[in-house]
Amino acid sequence: MTDDELLAAALGTPGATEPGAEPEAAPAGERRRRHGGRATGERSRLPQQRPWAQPRFPYRPTEVISADELESIHDASLRVLEEIGMDFLDEEARDLLAAAGARVEPGTQRVRFDREMVLERIKTAPSSFRLHATNPEHHLEIGGNWMAFGSVASAPNVADLDRGRRVGNREDYQNLIRLCQMLNSVHFFAGYPVEPIDIHASIRHLDALWDLLTLADKPIHAYSLGRQRITDAMEMARIARGIDDATFDREPSLFTVINSSSPLRLDTPMLHGILEMSARNQVIVMTPFTLAGAMAPVTLAGALAEQNAEALAGMVLTQVVRPGAPVVYGGFTSNVDMQSGAPAFGTPEYMRTAMVGGQLARRYGVPYRSSNVSAANSVDAQAAYESVFSLWGAIMGGVNLLMHGAGWMEGGLHAGYEKVIIDAELLGMVEAFLEPVVVDEDTLALDAIREVGPGGHFFGAAHTQSRFRTAFHKPMISDWRNYESWEEAGSPQAHGKANSIWKELLKAYEPPTMDEARREELLAFIDRRKAEGGVPTDF
Repeated sequence: MTDDELLAAALGTPGATEPGAEPEAAPAGERRRRHGGRATGERSRLPQQRPWAQPRFPYRPTEVISADELESIHDASLRVLEEIGMDFLDEEARDLLAAAGARVEPGTQRVRFDREMVLERIKTAPSSFRLHATNPEHHLEIGGNWMAFGSVASAPNVADLDRGRRVGNREDYQNLIRLCQMLNSVHFFAGYPVEPIDIHASIRHLDALWDLLTLADKPIHAYSLGRQRITDAMEMARIARGIDDATFDREPSLFTVINSSSPLRLDTPMLHGILEMSARNQVIVMTPFTLAGAMAPVTLAGALAEQNAEALAGMVLTQVVRPGAPVVYGGFTSNVDMQSGAPAFGTPEYMRTAMVGGQLARRYGVPYRSSNVSAANSVDAQAAYESVFSLWGAIMGGVNLLMHGAGWMEGGLHAGYEKVIIDAELLGMVEAFLEPVVVDEDTLALDAIREVGPGGHFFGAAHTQSRFRTAFHKPMISDWRNYESWEEAGSPQAHGKANSIWKELLKAYEPPTMDEARREELLAFIDRRKAEGGVPTDF
């Protein structure tokens, strides 16, 4: 089959393009396994993946700065909140904070916090929690030494090697959901993998969440773009899980990222997200968007002090709304290119702030969010090394929730099909790296060493023969053949292999099952909300 034929087949993968459309069933005898498999005669064409599992971090996170230096950043952050304060652009949020002891400057949106209030309020934030999925096998533990890797999210454009870069649309949005569902190293959806711009904004969240909840069964994110969208999202997540309101309020089933408008401002839609989500015990990922030299001081210590102040202020509000509501400390401090003003990612500065962010999160006893990001415009060496740097900073910083784990390109302006696969390769390697080294009588292999003796080899040893199929990590893309064998195979390169892999995975995709009663209830909710006009817009 040619590449063009593979692409056409991939893009024709059956699935629900409108709420209520039933996915086409595979012919009898050709049903594929849910997690990356195909019918027996076709399995060899798919890359071998590690089984789905949530990794844990067995090492000590890297501490970039000393305990004294960490306390200096902490103290500077508290001084920012005491002396300068933050603007909260919502009256209800300001009233709640004032009632809890914050100082609201009359006639303004400025809120200042005494350090004792900050430290007392954040004590109730949980150190860990479970994030629930529609498929119980995909529930995630967030916090401690648990790690979870998410998809790319929020890109306005999408690209692949065949058709280049294009505006986000629902067809690509659905295909990226299918692709990430098939990848075992992607544990959750960090948002819309690409924005489906061809769906009107008034109802986009309804159709987009329908796709996430029916084409996949991993934990999901919803955008805090005002009260109605986030409350719709919570109701859809509740219905999809088949639980009542009380259970939903006990079991976090949805998360949202709250970005402060750096420097030192939280806007109305973001604040409504905190008010609505925290009230129902759903997950807030409080993430300042601090770019050193632009929205934050040019020095890393100053940028981190601002990041920390903004994060603490948002965390305080979650606990004022509902003590014990789950909140994640988000770090997203990078730098800009001082010549052009463009954001830079995967930089040494980003790597260091990612690790310091982990230190700060542990200082406050809450889970930590970071990201796998790159500013590269194409799937090239820059895309690879920037992602390795940002990913390594996050991992060694002890990240619990890794956003944009697979597919982020161009500083977040496009999602790349091939980049999804290359990043999934990286994430699989990270998972293998995180596996503890087993040291016991069997793995010390003294009998094998005795059997082979001096000058022999271990290929034929019984110890090797019984383990060689599972002894080492098997990559999807890396090619370990010698040059002559590689050349005879057509000299395949990583981006071309990634192109073939995503097409094969889409061909193999099969939607997860959903109880028919839940599906009908979800459709009824969507139909009602659409009949009501969705969310008002000015266009």
